[in-house]
Amino acid sequence: GAGRGWGKMAAGGAADAQARFGHSVKGLLTEKVTSCGTDVIALTKQVLKGSRSAELLGQAARNMVMQEDAILHSEDSLRKMAIITTHLQYQ
Repeated sequence: GAGRGWGKMAAGGAADAQARFGHSVKGLLTEKVTSCGTDVIALTKQVLKGSRSAELLGQAARNMVMQEDAILHSEDSLRKMAIITTHLQYQ
């Protein structure tokens, strides 16, 4: 009688331990999934930030090209004005 009772307790204890193990595995898994989700969100934010930076750099480059054109045009105009001034001085 005593042996059989101990067998039931051991089986019950094993089932309990298994349930606890299953519970802790579920907990760890949930933690990992949450952590992974957080990482994905952070990565997405970083990628969007990077694409925004690239967009701003592109805009800055286009602005610089426009400025350069304006400077070259001004330089050309100044050169022409200098030639006209020289001609007027001769007359």
